[in-house]
Amino acid sequence: MREQEIADRLEIGDLLAKYAYAIDNGDWARLDLVFTADAIIDYTSSGGVRGTREEARRWLAEALPRWPGRHHLIGAPIIRFEGDEAVVTASFTGTLAPSRDTLPADTPGLVRGGGWHHHRMVRTPYGWRSRELVEEQAWRVVW
Repeated sequence: MREQEIADRLEIGDLLAKYAYAIDNGDWARLDLVFTADAIIDYTSSGGVRGTREEARRWLAEALPRWPGRHHLIGAPIIRFEGDEAVVTASFTGTLAPSRDTLPADTPGLVRGGGWHHHRMVRTPYGWRSRELVEEQAWRVVW
């Protein structure tokens, strides 16, 4: 592996972590550091919207505050470079809780799910950014 590819893989991994942090903390402005201005984001497999970065940001800001206790893990990325673009598939698991407080395990309202995030990323003057995200939810449990 060449030095540039190693650096690119590390930067893409950091970008995936920034995405998880933004979602879990409701830091919707941070999504500008993850997605290009013209990005298309598709959350339809989990009951969400498919739209522009701004449309996705609005939907996230409306939907996710119902579960203030959020924790997503994104990992095991498969990255295929195509010049200054990259096709990235990474697994994710997420937990949504009705509170950030410690609750008994049998408290109703917890949602867990997982699947894959499929990104089409592009190298920009500001670093790697996702131009497209398609979430493929593979499973979900609610209790």
